[in-house]
Amino acid sequence: MQSKVKIVGLDCPNCAISLQKELNKIDGVANAQIDFIKNSLVFDSENPEKALKDIKLLTKKLEPRAKITEGEKENKNKLNLLIDVAFLLVGVALGIVLFLCNMPVWLYWSLYTISALLLGWKTYLKAFRLLLKGIINENLLITISVIGASVISEHMEGLMVIALYTTGKIFENLAVNRSRRSIESLVRLQPEYANILVDGQEKKVKPEEVAIGNIIFVHAGEKVPLDGIILRGNVLVDNQSLTGESVPVQRGEGEEILSGGIVLDGTLEIKTTSEYKDSTVSKIMNLVENASENKSKTETFISKITRWYTLGVVVVALIVLGIVWIVTKDFQLALYRGLIFLVVSCPCAFAISVPLSYFSGLGNASKHGMLIKGSNFLDACAGLNKIAFDKTGTLTTGQFEIKKVQSFGGLNEEEIIYLSALGEQNSLHPLAKAITNSCKRKLQQVDNVHEIAGAGIEYSYNNDSYFVGRKDKNLKTTCIELYKNDIKIGQIELSDTVKESSKSACRGLKEMGIKTLLLSGDNSESVEKVAKEIGVDEAKSNLLPQDKYDYIKQCQEKGEKIGYVGDGINDAPSLTLASVGFSMGINGSPASIEASDVVIVDDNPEKIMSAIKISKYTRKIVWENIILSALVKIVVLSLGAAGVTGMLVAVFADVGVTLLAVLNSMRALKYKRFDKSTKKIKE
Repeated sequence: MQSKVKIVGLDCPNCAISLQKELNKIDGVANAQIDFIKNSLVFDSENPEKALKDIKLLTKKLEPRAKITEGEKENKNKLNLLIDVAFLLVGVALGIVLFLCNMPVWLYWSLYTISALLLGWKTYLKAFRLLLKGIINENLLITISVIGASVISEHMEGLMVIALYTTGKIFENLAVNRSRRSIESLVRLQPEYANILVDGQEKKVKPEEVAIGNIIFVHAGEKVPLDGIILRGNVLVDNQSLTGESVPVQRGEGEEILSGGIVLDGTLEIKTTSEYKDSTVSKIMNLVENASENKSKTETFISKITRWYTLGVVVVALIVLGIVWIVTKDFQLALYRGLIFLVVSCPCAFAISVPLSYFSGLGNASKHGMLIKGSNFLDACAGLNKIAFDKTGTLTTGQFEIKKVQSFGGLNEEEIIYLSALGEQNSLHPLAKAITNSCKRKLQQVDNVHEIAGAGIEYSYNNDSYFVGRKDKNLKTTCIELYKNDIKIGQIELSDTVKESSKSACRGLKEMGIKTLLLSGDNSESVEKVAKEIGVDEAKSNLLPQDKYDYIKQCQEKGEKIGYVGDGINDAPSLTLASVGFSMGINGSPASIEASDVVIVDDNPEKIMSAIKISKYTRKIVWENIILSALVKIVVLSLGAAGVTGMLVAVFADVGVTLLAVLNSMRALKYKRFDKSTKKIKE
């Protein structure tokens, strides 16, 4: 059984990695994962209550200031920050006094010790606690550096190292917390209550308590708590948190409305069409909450390497010490050079900037209505060179209308529609919905219903066998055929319209060097018409779901990175197989949402292009941080080993590059270059 809780108070990603390793050693705890950026802890256990109790005990022992909580305690975090700042200021003040004033040796060492403890007590304590568990991390590197500087009488440098390190950690935490708050504000969609009538009076209840078919009221300034149909009212709705569109939309009687939007004026009376757990806002919250569980190869590699990196640094520092000692015959100088190596090699810049970059990119995509299920899929988007689209409901509106009804057995139009609707009444396909919505008679239940994949539905009615779907693959229009006892008795022709955004989406993808393709089960004439209107590079018609799947597989065997965009149940296999699967619409088929890697909330194909641009920008930032951190460390390490730079430059390099990497990572969250005319994301 999986459990998820908040864990707050961790100061660095390496602390999270070390704690996670120890938590997984607890009996009854498996697959414990700490997400430093999201302050979350996930673990598996057959006895969650006992496991959580053991986790809290071990966490308190290894990380005294970390807390397991149901919700983040902002006030406690602020208090901890104020304590850290107060200790830092007092420690620095004592250091200045030591530097400026003459005093007895006993007083000097007393104040020096007090100053060093105030500046770094938390670092030393963590280093000691983790060392007892056999864990070596950056806290130990800094502790050794301060002790070493004291031993070789570089007292001021020792204090400066811990003062600058602690200052850097404070600013680093402020930057990370700011990023956390920015991202959390993007997904803070969850409505707190729903208004229902009880004995003629409006009453606020939890959204989870509202059933399908209940009537709710939403007033100006309130969030829509559940999906539904508007019974009364005409208002402007702000859907920016859902779709990323800043312009409010008009919603009126008879229209569908999604949960999570904010009513800007007036009052709506809504009949709910889903329970809260199945509502749009709940689906979005779940997708965003679980996104960080799927990590990219780069993020996973950085996470794994930091476990051994610090131990490697200590070993290399000893080697540097030995070489310098042998060459110079000066142990104090050799120790000083080794300490420089320890300080500059702290892995925090790598460990925090990479996951923060991906987290920011995922948050930015969510803000603009693209729910990417993990940094691995964010990375995969950047590598796509071909995009295959389904047609109906993806590039077209999926809102079909009946153009023509033909009868071949003496039945009238109403009877053809009724018999077809009997078989289609439980189908989610857009053609089926168009037929059932056009039927004016009350539909009865039929027997022996059997779906034939990619063809249609068989059923029994009044002792006769019927088939509604498509058998004749040579028909050149979008239509549904009706058979009675294997004899064709009717045909319904339908029409669909192309989304305006489909044209600009294909055009934008081509400009990015990505080939576009249309894969459809419809007849060649309708597919070619849509392909020409939209401007895709290639189109294939009369395809069964298996044919689409096979085509994607062939592309991958050629080494192509192909994405697939669809919205129906029959798209699920292709969505799963593709390098990246894009499902259209948060209220689309549950199977397609589950199978996809990216969910486009508002059915807008242009968001495919936007997701790829955000992914490329995020990956660029990730590699900027890795290269910058590595380059600075290599240069300072080389200069330090050669005696050109001292320990202060080393700590400036470590703290400075970490802060730069964190600030650079936040650019992925703020990336939103828009074209002034179209308001679409640009590179």
